[in-house]
Amino acid sequence: MPDQTTTLLILGASGDLTRRLLLPGLGTLLREEPERSVRVMGADRVELSQEDWQAKVRDSLAEAEVPQEVADGIVQVSTYHRTDLLDRDQLKALLGETGDPLAVYFALPPAVTVKVCGLLEELRVPHGTRLALEKPFGDSLESARELNQQLLRVVPEDSIFRIDHFLGLSTILNLIGLRFANRLLQPIWSAEHIEKVEISYGETLALEGRAGYYDHAGALMDMIQSHLLQILAFFAMEAPASMRPPEIRGLKAQALRAVQPWGHDPAGASRRARYTAGQVGDRTVPDYVTEEGVDPDRGTETLAQLTVQLDNARWAGVPFVLRSGKALGAASKRVVVTFKEPAHTPTGLSPAPGPDRLVLELKPGSVALELSMNAEGDPFDLEQKELTAELGKSRMLPYGEILGAILDGNPLLTIRGDEAEELWRIVEPVYDAWEAGDVPLEEYAAGSDGPDGW
Repeated sequence: MPDQTTTLLILGASGDLTRRLLLPGLGTLLREEPERSVRVMGADRVELSQEDWQAKVRDSLAEAEVPQEVADGIVQVSTYHRTDLLDRDQLKALLGETGDPLAVYFALPPAVTVKVCGLLEELRVPHGTRLALEKPFGDSLESARELNQQLLRVVPEDSIFRIDHFLGLSTILNLIGLRFANRLLQPIWSAEHIEKVEISYGETLALEGRAGYYDHAGALMDMIQSHLLQILAFFAMEAPASMRPPEIRGLKAQALRAVQPWGHDPAGASRRARYTAGQVGDRTVPDYVTEEGVDPDRGTETLAQLTVQLDNARWAGVPFVLRSGKALGAASKRVVVTFKEPAHTPTGLSPAPGPDRLVLELKPGSVALELSMNAEGDPFDLEQKELTAELGKSRMLPYGEILGAILDGNPLLTIRGDEAEELWRIVEPVYDAWEAGDVPLEEYAAGSDGPDGW
């Protein structure tokens, strides 16, 4: 670990992201790695006294159950600076208060982030500065390219950390171990043995007051365009020689370049729906279009499904089904691998009750292997047996893992610029088909499994 103190400058520090995710994540990082020296600086337009800011920091760490001695160390050196981040002189003064090395975290809306980066280009940040920003990375392929070009005028690519907190989940990283660290699965990870792959993230939560963001994003952008396609990239990439960031990120980008809508037909490969009023457990959920802040004419989907193919030798002919939605009757956060039927089953055995499957549960972390084998009683009957294992819990929150990588200058758990562009290249034809009216906006009652036939 570096001996010097790193300044973590959070722009937009008064917002929800800082309170709920960044500060608790940092707390768990310093709990596990107390030898680190980090100074937190918050900056925003909101008026906050140092006492109020430090109380905010302390409360956030307490909610994450960060030990008192760790929390005290963070709070004592934490400062807040009221700053209009779009004012060149105020931003320059703020940079003058930071230390070196510096990590700048943009807890800001994407449009504001771009404008701030334009000012940082003029002001010139200290050598070695790292920039961290949240998705979405643009709102189209063109805007993603423009954002990348702007960022590169401030710092080099290996100092840019495009954050996807899913990459901090131990269950996602466990795909590396599952695929490449055991003899059982490595030889069968291809179209020769795999029939279908489903990557789903279904939530029982509804809008929960997030209309300002979600009604502009929808399920396709919020989950599939970023998180689920990143999981696919880890799942489908070729074997790395090492865990060096350039190699892993290069292989992920290679996998994404092969992704196309199923049958190269964006309309036929995609579905969309929106929830109506219903009951989720003991909660009554109103019709999405009546939620505060929702524009019914925008046609925002709350459930999306996209089936893609990879145009390469390893995965030719295998459908990858990506699905995510809100206000569903049951949560479903998993990767399901369905294997092909055996080439031959001996005559005299009963038919297999179903295909063998590998199920990786994302939350909570577990892995299950469903296999056909002899049943109890008649030895010529077959039944499905499940072998399960719980995955070890992460030592810290996902944002702790991510912040640790940023402070170390290790971009392994982040998205490279060309990856960000590929994510938009994949979904833009889908959006075009939707806007043309080629894919109907279906409906489903909150608390159901989605529209009939999905």
